[in-house]
Amino acid sequence: MTKHTHSFQAEVAQLLHLVTHSLYSNPEIFLRELVSNASDAADKLRFEGLNNAALYEDNPNLEVRIAFDKAARTLSITDNGIGLTEQEAIDNLGTIAKSGTKDFMSKLSGDQKADAQLIGQFGVGFYSGFIVADKITVESRRAGVPADQGVRWVSGGTGDFEVETIYRAQRGTTITLHLREDADEYLNAWKLKSLINKYSDHISLPILMEKEEWKDGENDQPGSMVKTGEWETVNQASALWTRPKKDISEEQYTEFYKTISHDPEAPLTWAHNRVEGNTEYTQLLYLPSKAPFDLWNRDKKAGIKLYVKRVFIMDDAEALMPTYLRFVRGVIDSADLPLNVSRELLQESRDVRAIRDGSTKRVLSMLEDLAKHNQHDTQPNAEGVTDVVDADDRAKEGKYSQFYAEFGAVLKEGLGEDFANKDRIAKLLRYASTQSDTASVGLADYKARMKEGQEAIYYITADTLAAAKNSPQLEVFKKKGIEVLLMTDRVDEWSLNYLHDFDGTPLQSVAKGAVDLGKLQDETEKKAAQEAAEAFKPLLAKLKEALKDKAEDVRVTTRLVDSPACLVVQDDGMSNQLARMLKQAGQQAPETKPVLEINAEHALVKKLDGSVHFNDLANILFDQALLAEGGLPEDPAAYVRRVNALLV
Repeated sequence: MTKHTHSFQAEVAQLLHLVTHSLYSNPEIFLRELVSNASDAADKLRFEGLNNAALYEDNPNLEVRIAFDKAARTLSITDNGIGLTEQEAIDNLGTIAKSGTKDFMSKLSGDQKADAQLIGQFGVGFYSGFIVADKITVESRRAGVPADQGVRWVSGGTGDFEVETIYRAQRGTTITLHLREDADEYLNAWKLKSLINKYSDHISLPILMEKEEWKDGENDQPGSMVKTGEWETVNQASALWTRPKKDISEEQYTEFYKTISHDPEAPLTWAHNRVEGNTEYTQLLYLPSKAPFDLWNRDKKAGIKLYVKRVFIMDDAEALMPTYLRFVRGVIDSADLPLNVSRELLQESRDVRAIRDGSTKRVLSMLEDLAKHNQHDTQPNAEGVTDVVDADDRAKEGKYSQFYAEFGAVLKEGLGEDFANKDRIAKLLRYASTQSDTASVGLADYKARMKEGQEAIYYITADTLAAAKNSPQLEVFKKKGIEVLLMTDRVDEWSLNYLHDFDGTPLQSVAKGAVDLGKLQDETEKKAAQEAAEAFKPLLAKLKEALKDKAEDVRVTTRLVDSPACLVVQDDGMSNQLARMLKQAGQQAPETKPVLEINAEHALVKKLDGSVHFNDLANILFDQALLAEGGLPEDPAAYVRRVNALLV
């Protein structure tokens, strides 16, 4: 039959170069990747077979067979799943998924560990076979296609691959690895069984290997293990989430996570629940320890696999988890949904809404558990959970900080997306403050140490922690020892539109409106401020005129101690930082002018009145206040010119 030679997509060629130069620090995981692909092929056949039972042909029992030939130095993994057509072999084995090619290549860094993680995330684990093989042969036939339309794909992992049409009676796929000289250990039944038990014991279909028995040697020759021709199942062959929790080890939970997430790191924690009631389902949900590279892609599908009565339905079932929890990985197996459920039906189903609500609450419970640094109650709770197993019984000290450093900014999106759980989410948020440079201060912590007479939770938003810490708007708060939360995530400005108070205490930006410390400001200070405002009326009028194109208003303030001026916005106005962010993103921002507040006690302000350089000084005051909060003058050259003129 005619062979056709094809060149690998350029990105695949680069990927193969990385793989063959020991990209994976743990080469044995090639077997996990290939067995996982075989399991996926079986899942796809089950799914398509729901509407077309003929695809099973005369072989309804799905399985994976692993065999080796010491003489030929080959290792083969065979499944009787959905299989490939010739065009699918060319498309799937010669290119990286088109939707991810550009992102994949842009992320490759040359760091072996990091790049290995990317390979897994992009679902190109097939190429891991080249870690141990210098040639791979794939023979396959798609279910329902005639036997004379099978395909053979062969490559040495260099620049091209060959494809030819073959006769193949059996549906499904056989991957044959022609092992490298240094890969002898994978021609050993004991070694292969141990790897299957380690990485693939949870696979829901049987993994078979040929039995071996000891045969004594003859004529002084040593004995050896010989194959009997009988096949035996070497894994438990049951879906991990369906087993009793007492039968599942921590290592098995971890390996299952790595298989479904393609994440080489162990998860931070997990929860395995069976929920009963009006809607029955099992959930096995994981919190990763590291954020994926595409965490901020809100179009990325959720990492939840949906099963119905143990039959795989779909990957990335976004309807089962809200967008702000898109980092969660796991499996949900429903006892109530129809087997032919579609993505459209998922959006409309009452059962799906119940599963989504229950899963959301479960994830929040996991986070609350980590945040409290103690073990979770395993008794039935109000969510209907009757069978709970947590990741472990070890102290969780430090785990929430690790989680929050990776995913805290995404969690904040929930304030605007999940009104029903807004209060629970608010309790999980952490910020830096004038008392802590790390994001470790919760709103409850802040409120517990508020000064007597303090009536608001004060915060400031900025582009960086340094800009927030050194903002002149904090000066009076520092002087009085009032803690201020420092918010530096880009999502903070947006999320705070949905969080006006916490546990009855209002949140107040120190950069909005006139400063009002209420009972924390004594009568003497209030009287002095009023007198200063009265005395400076003529100067304020001149400043307003000089800055009429820049400032909405100019007023005397009590919030400044060391700085001459700062910028604020009105209580209901958009912050300057948010306006800058919108413009940087190419979006429309309302044209508003800030308010310039001046420190009546500052020497520079006192020199303003009567100065021949009044207009220049007024503009410099404004531009310096803008610089102090992370902005830039509209005309930087004019600012420099004014400063230079005064210096001369």
